[in-house]
Amino acid sequence: MKASHLLTAFAVTVLSATSVMAQQPQRLAGEIQRVDGNMVFAKARDGSPLTIKLADKVIVTAVLKATVADIRPGAYIGSGAVPQADGSQKAVEVHIFAESQRGQGDGHRPGWYGAQNGTMTNGAVEPTGAVLASAGGGEPSFIVKYKEGDKRIVIPANAHIVRYEVGSQADVKAGVQFAMQAAVKQADGTFTSDRINVGRDGGRPF
Repeated sequence: MKASHLLTAFAVTVLSATSVMAQQPQRLAGEIQRVDGNMVFAKARDGSPLTIKLADKVIVTAVLKATVADIRPGAYIGSGAVPQADGSQKAVEVHIFAESQRGQGDGHRPGWYGAQNGTMTNGAVEPTGAVLASAGGGEPSFIVKYKEGDKRIVIPANAHIVRYEVGSQADVKAGVQFAMQAAVKQADGTFTSDRINVGRDGGRPF
């Protein structure tokens, strides 16, 4: 192959790789500053500006403050946590899903981004003996059941707990906190997304 052909092939490979990298979903979070139709102008948590184009049929989830008392038997939840020596998981955050989200991400897996050696467990709170006090009357805990097994989730006082409700585009407005797990960066530096979580009544999305 001629040198010019090799250079052309190399350039195409680099461009293709760059294009693939640009399409990798990214997590975004911050505060919405302004909304114009499907365009959201926001400030990221590090202070940098963000411009996001939402899909015409964007899925909006409202995020509200919650407590341990809201984690009821049978509820479908997700917990980002840190594994403990006794096999339990100490929660950093707990998501109480809307009923329409039941089954989402079911299972237990390592590699959760929110803590060193973090795990994520999604499943249903066991209906019998769901909330238990640890030995000595310490932190409450409950069993979360998923398809392949179950895990005990321990809830420390500083765990961030929220519950989800089905939202609408009316929830996407200036002054609220937002988060999205799979925004796609475009060539012009803006982002696109078909899902957005927004705070309601002071709730803060993860």
